Amino acid sequence: MLQKILIANRGEIAVRVIRAAREMGIATVAVYSELDRNALHVRLADEAYALGGQTAAESYLNTEAILDAIRQSGADAVHPGYGFFSENADFARAITGMGVTWIGPPPEAIDEMGDKVSSRIAAQRGGAPIVPGTTEFAQGPDEIRAFGDAHGWPVCIKAAFGGGGRGMKVVEAAADVDEAMASAQREAKAFFGRDEVYVERYLTWPRHVEVQLVGDTHGNVVWVSTRDCSAQRRHQKLIEEAPAPGLPAGVEEAMGEAAVKAAKAVGYHNAGTVEFIYQDGDFFFLEMNTRLQVEHPVTEVITGIDLVEWQIRVAAGEALPMTQDEVAARRNGAGIEVRINAEDPAGGKFLPSPGPITTLRTPSGFGVRFDTGYESGDEISQYYDNLVGKLIVWGKDRDTAIARTITALEEMEVTGVATTIPADLAILRHPDFSAVEHSTKWVEQNLDLSGVGATTAGAPADDAEPMVERRTTVEVNGKRFDVKMWVPESAGSAPAAAAPKKPRRAAGGGGAAGGGNGTITVPMQGTIVKVLVEVGASVEAGQPVVVLEAMKMENQINADVSGTVAEVKVAAGDTVGGGDTVVVITPDA
Repeated sequence: MLQKILIANRGEIAVRVIRAAREMGIATVAVYSELDRNALHVRLADEAYALGGQTAAESYLNTEAILDAIRQSGADAVHPGYGFFSENADFARAITGMGVTWIGPPPEAIDEMGDKVSSRIAAQRGGAPIVPGTTEFAQGPDEIRAFGDAHGWPVCIKAAFGGGGRGMKVVEAAADVDEAMASAQREAKAFFGRDEVYVERYLTWPRHVEVQLVGDTHGNVVWVSTRDCSAQRRHQKLIEEAPAPGLPAGVEEAMGEAAVKAAKAVGYHNAGTVEFIYQDGDFFFLEMNTRLQVEHPVTEVITGIDLVEWQIRVAAGEALPMTQDEVAARRNGAGIEVRINAEDPAGGKFLPSPGPITTLRTPSGFGVRFDTGYESGDEISQYYDNLVGKLIVWGKDRDTAIARTITALEEMEVTGVATTIPADLAILRHPDFSAVEHSTKWVEQNLDLSGVGATTAGAPADDAEPMVERRTTVEVNGKRFDVKMWVPESAGSAPAAAAPKKPRRAAGGGGAAGGGNGTITVPMQGTIVKVLVEVGASVEAGQPVVVLEAMKMENQINADVSGTVAEVKVAAGDTVGGGDTVVVITPDA
C-alpha cells in the first residue's frame, strides 16, 4: 500500500483526499499558494509545502514547484484532484518518470480521452453514438461558420482540453463566431493551459446524463451509477442527482455499457466519467473526464462506495473489490448534490462574489453531508474556482431527497459572500424539476430568478473575548510549519490580520453598474482581459465595454447609457476591485 500521498490541488477536493487517505493510514502532503497559506487543506495535511505565487499559473500549475515538493516530501504517490493538472498527460508522465505513483488513469488514456476531439473518435471505436461535430481542432472562425451553415445554428465551441463548462461558448449566428471563439480560447488557456477548441451541434433541449466508472490495472471496468447534471448555468453544473431519473427502461444500462466500452477502448483504469447528452430517448457521447469529478459524492451516497479509496487502491495495483453485479446491488435510494458557489444569482446573472466568508454554518442530520475546503474566516479568492462547498443528501426516493435537500439548504448560513443557495432552492421547488422536465438550458431560459436576491453582509466578530487563539506560519526551505498560541486580542504581538482592514467598496449591480449616469463600474474584483471601446467612440446602452475575468469566468461589463466614451481607465491585464470605475461615458443630450 502507498505510504505518503501528495495532493496536487487545493480546496474541497484536497480536503476530501486527505480525509480518505487518513482513514487508510496514509500520510498526506499539501501544497499551497501564497493566498492559501492557511487554507483548510493545508491545516489538515500532515505536511505542507509552499509553491509561491498567487494565481493558478504561478502556483498550482507550476510543474517544477510541485515536482520539487514531491522530492522534498518523499511522497510515493500524487493525487491530482480535479482541474489544474488532473487531465494533463505530460504532468502524469513527469510523476511516473520520478518513480512516483500517479493516482489517475494512464497518460495515454488522458491523451486520447482528455482531448475532446480524439475522445469522440475513441467513443466511436467503442460503439458509442456521438453528437455531430468536428473530429479535428478548429483552425479558425471560417471553419466554425462553415460547420454552422452545414449543420444549423446554434453550434457549440468547446475547449478540447477542458471540462466543467470552461472554454465553452454557444454561438447563435455566424456573425458571433469570431468573438465567441476568442473568448473560448482565452478561458481554456487560463484554466487548462491549452487553447485548442472544436465545434459540435448544439441540441435544443437536452439533458446531461453521465456515467461514473472505475477500472483497475487487471482489465476490469465497472460503471458505478448514472448522474443527471442538467441543472446548469453557463454550462456549469448547479445540482446533480443520482441515479439519473426519468429514463426509459433499458437506457441507463445501455449508457453504462457504452461508457465501459469507451473506457476499455483506450485501456482506461482508475476513476473516470463518461458524459452523454440525452434527448427524446436517444443518447450521444459528449466527452470523457479522465479524473474524479466534483459530483462524485452523489454516487457515493447511493452506493456506499468510497471512490477516492478505490482510486488509491487501484493505483496501488489492487483489483476492483466488486463485480458489476455487486456494484449494481449496492445502489439504493436517491442522492442530490448542490454546489454552493460564491456567486450572486440575483436576476439570473450569477455574478462572481469573491471575498472573506464571515459565517459558514452547515446543515446536518440523517442523510446529510457537506464537503468543503473552507471554514468561517477563510477567503474565496478571485484567482481560483468559486466553489464554497457541496451539499450532498440521500433519500429513500427522489421526492424524499428533494425535500431533505430543501430543508438542509434552509438551515445553511453563509455570509460575507453571495451564494447560489437562493437559485438552488428555486430549482428544487420548481414543478419542472420535480417532473424531470428541465434541460441544460432550463435555468437560463425558463427559471424565473427576477425576485431572487442574496445577503452578503456578515455580523461583526465578537471582540469581547479577552483571550484568542492566534496562528502564524514559519517556512523552512519551503516547508510549512504551523504555530498556535493564545494571546489577549489587544496584544501587540497579534498577527497583522488584527490590523484594520481596508473597507470593501460597494459593488454595482449587474453588467451595467453605474446607476445610469455613464460611470461604469465593475461588480466584483477580477482581471480585465479585453477593452472593447476607446475614447471618442459612440456606444449604446447595454453595449459591452470591457470583458472582466473573475474566478476563471468571463463577464461582459456593459454601458448603462447611450453616449460617447470620455475616458477608459483600464487596460487588458489590469486587476480591479468591486466598485472600481473602468469606463466613463458622456450621456447623449
